[in-house]
Amino acid sequence: MRGSRREAVAVVALLAATAWAYLWDLGASGWANGFYAAAVQAGSQSWTAWVFGSSDAANAITVDKTPGALWVMGISVRLFGFNAWSMLVPQALMGVAAVAMLYAAVRRAAGPRAAMLAGTVLALTPVAALIFRFNNPDALLVLMLVVATHCVQRAVERDSSRWWMVLAGTAIGVGFLAKMLQAVLVLPVLAVVFLVCADMPWRSRLLRLCGGAAGLVASAGWYLLLVEVWPSHARPYIGGSQNNSIVELALGYNGVGRLTGEEVGGLGNLNHDVGWGRLLGGEMGGPIGWLLPAAVIALVAGLAIVWRRPRTDPTRIGLLLWGGWLLTTAVVFSWMNGIVHPYYTVALAPAVAACIGIGVPLVWDRRTDPRCATTLAGLTATTTLVSFILLQRHPSWLPWLQWTVLMVGLTTALLLVVVARLTPRSAVAVGAAALVACLVGPFAYTVATAATPHTGAVPSAGPSGGFGGPPGFLDISRPSAQLAATIAADAGDYTWAAAVVGSNNAAGHQLATGAPVMAVGGFNGTDPAPTLEQFQDYARSGRIHYFIAASMPGPGRTDHGGSDAAERITEWVEATFPFQVIDGTTLYDLGA
Repeated sequence: MRGSRREAVAVVALLAATAWAYLWDLGASGWANGFYAAAVQAGSQSWTAWVFGSSDAANAITVDKTPGALWVMGISVRLFGFNAWSMLVPQALMGVAAVAMLYAAVRRAAGPRAAMLAGTVLALTPVAALIFRFNNPDALLVLMLVVATHCVQRAVERDSSRWWMVLAGTAIGVGFLAKMLQAVLVLPVLAVVFLVCADMPWRSRLLRLCGGAAGLVASAGWYLLLVEVWPSHARPYIGGSQNNSIVELALGYNGVGRLTGEEVGGLGNLNHDVGWGRLLGGEMGGPIGWLLPAAVIALVAGLAIVWRRPRTDPTRIGLLLWGGWLLTTAVVFSWMNGIVHPYYTVALAPAVAACIGIGVPLVWDRRTDPRCATTLAGLTATTTLVSFILLQRHPSWLPWLQWTVLMVGLTTALLLVVVARLTPRSAVAVGAAALVACLVGPFAYTVATAATPHTGAVPSAGPSGGFGGPPGFLDISRPSAQLAATIAADAGDYTWAAAVVGSNNAAGHQLATGAPVMAVGGFNGTDPAPTLEQFQDYARSGRIHYFIAASMPGPGRTDHGGSDAAERITEWVEATFPFQVIDGTTLYDLGA
């Protein structure tokens, strides 16, 4: 009873600390990613925009993702009003839920001590603190992947309900509705581990796997079917596609194109750092690299310890599930040639945490074995060296920390080699010091991440100007008060108060005015929506008031194919309508 009470107190403390870290000063980032914030605003004004994830309440074009995450934020802002807090709180709560679900999953596999370590590592991962305080769809994706893995752990047990696999497939499907095909990266791992390790006859395994597939198809397929059968003239254009098709979006721009770099209408290949070093490099190292080598070492060592156990052993199954997730996702992220951003690595965070949570206690409990003692020492030394290298990339930020981590880490690593000769109390003290040395680097970066406001489409982890894109990279436009007032005046007399090329440009003006602003060409300005003929019809029928002349945000933007409709529309407007310049921005009056 006393142990149960202590565990309950520890879990409550972990979740409370996580909630504080993710909720503290949450509104400091304002609209965060204004591209998604504008879609949330549109969903709060129009149910059609909410269903389809439209960028504006007049439903010209959708965001370039399925709208699962927008649905959650949209319901919140409808209940509590549209502001930064009502939009971002659901994201933070998803982070707390992910830590809680990871704790439950790892506890089932390896007990409360392993679960507490795993939950702590996830909460202290910088990219997790970044994404669970931001409005990108990755928060819902990660939560659903953790839920799915936990359900599979339940499903493999003897006498488990057949509904666990259905729930696992359903969770993957909801993850698909958040970020499309990225959700299915772990699907082969979950399916194979269940087939091999489930404690039931083969026939039952196959039937339940089919149940999981049915749950996936039902939870994700209904939306694809809805969009495909809905009359295209009665819904917004599917942003990110070239043929107004959500299937094309899922398989192309947000699917195979991310692996090959052949994304029509995208930004072209971003494979300058492709290879095994990417996850520890200058862009991805800060968000996720701190404990990545430790997770691999813990995974290998843990599997070596439990490999001869029965195939139904829960600890062995846990390592296979989380280790498979870790390795599969790491390989894909390292070698994909298309659009990939550092914050994507949040999909690695639960797997890193679980492998460390399960593997390290297994090795620690056998520390009197020279092989395990050497493994603990190597893990500690490797982790502190990685922390030292990552901290040196920000030499002006807490310069004392990098040397402290290195000295304490290497000292404890040497002591761990001879840990069998230490007294039990001394061994625990050395182990605790080694753990602190390994975690203090990511802890400091997590605190810095939470304390730093983030805006733009590519937020960065760490202190201001940290790893990722530059501050405000691919951010929304910031119209002056006079320009916003001009656009907002008489906005109710038009379907769209204004139109502008690019979703980030449109989002900034829409958030400033509260009125629908058409994003010509979608996110990159390369979608054929609207066509020149459609735009001319909108203008001549008095549905658009202004056209805003603006360049696409983001340095060095290079189009990778796609429609040139936006360029043709701009040329036609410039040759046809009168304009005025307000605070440096050229505004064409289509209603003249």
